[in-house]
Amino acid sequence: MEIEGGKIKGSNVGTTLRGAFLDNLRRSPAVQSTMEDESQVDTAKPKMSKLSSKLRAMVQIRRKYHMLKTRRADSMSGMLNHSKPEVFTFEEIPVKPSMTKRKKRKKSRVLFPNDSRKYLPVKERNRAKSCLFLLSVIVCFQVYNAIENLDDHLQTYDLEGLEKTMKREVFGQKEAMEDLVNLFSDYFSMYVHNKPLVISINGPSGVGKSHLGRLLARHFRSIMKDELVLQYFMLHHCPLEEDAPQCIQKLEEHIAKAVNQGEAEEKIPVFIFDEVEFMHSDLLDFFRPLFQSNQTNEFLNAVYVFISNIGQAEITKFFLQNSSSNTSVGRHKRQELSKHLKSLLSRYHAMWQEAEIVPFSLLEKSHIKDCFLDEMTREGFYPDSSHIERLASEISYYTVGDKEYSMNGCKQVVGKVNLL
Repeated sequence: MEIEGGKIKGSNVGTTLRGAFLDNLRRSPAVQSTMEDESQVDTAKPKMSKLSSKLRAMVQIRRKYHMLKTRRADSMSGMLNHSKPEVFTFEEIPVKPSMTKRKKRKKSRVLFPNDSRKYLPVKERNRAKSCLFLLSVIVCFQVYNAIENLDDHLQTYDLEGLEKTMKREVFGQKEAMEDLVNLFSDYFSMYVHNKPLVISINGPSGVGKSHLGRLLARHFRSIMKDELVLQYFMLHHCPLEEDAPQCIQKLEEHIAKAVNQGEAEEKIPVFIFDEVEFMHSDLLDFFRPLFQSNQTNEFLNAVYVFISNIGQAEITKFFLQNSSSNTSVGRHKRQELSKHLKSLLSRYHAMWQEAEIVPFSLLEKSHIKDCFLDEMTREGFYPDSSHIERLASEISYYTVGDKEYSMNGCKQVVGKVNLL
């Protein structure tokens, strides 16, 4: 150790002095007591460390709880826009329904700020509307086509011309002609049917039934082929009852051929049977299965006209009882007569159950004059009214009030004109 200028020089002087000072300090009683206390504290440190770790965990949990609580209180206060005491409860804070609805509406809306987007959303078209429109167009077209076909069928059979001919040449049967034209119009307007049209024309002798049959045959032959029209007279084609099987066979072949040809040409054949009161029971039995409805045979599209005097006594009695000098038999009375005749004819044979009855009325004296005028004109005579009145007065009549009905119709007119 060296001393320069009153200062001690050397590197170990500080350490030696510090060590000497510490040794003296440890030997002092106060320091020794403090050292004993520190040794006791060192033994208690493990116990305190365990307790402090639990406290620190609890403090951290409490801090997190307070932080969550404050965040929730701040959010609720911002939503409700009013201050409430920050007390935590388990009750749910009520939310206004308008707010939820607004939120839902906002979520459901899709806003597009402008039309400058490259791909705009495509609007889906309702296919049900287009299908409904197409269906309505198809229905309208079908209805129009059906009306056109109806007119075409009616024009094919020229029912207007037939009606004019019957009114001009058949006298005193205006209502019967109207009923007959209506039946033809309803049936000929359609081509496909589930049963044939069966018409029964009944009336007294001489009222124009056979003449009407000839007119129908002539008219339909003029617009269709002869093979599709048959005019059958019982006393001429099948007079004997023992010939009924052969007649049935021939009739069946002729009807089948005409119906098949009509199917090929899309036309309805017409069969006219006159003098049916002389028709044998076997022939009537042959016709009945052909007239049944909903049958799957080939005889459905056809028209059958039966002309007879069956029921002439009932028709004569009906017109004499229901006519007077002021009024004629109305349509309602004629319908009653048709029903009565149908029940009478059904008892005669069940074939008439499927028939439409068209009764012919008695002819008045004015109709007999028309018959004389028409027949004399055909024969080349030019009669005056007085001559016709004299000839008409020679006919026998039923007298009802001021009306006179011919007992034999126009049957005697041809014979009297031939005697001129």
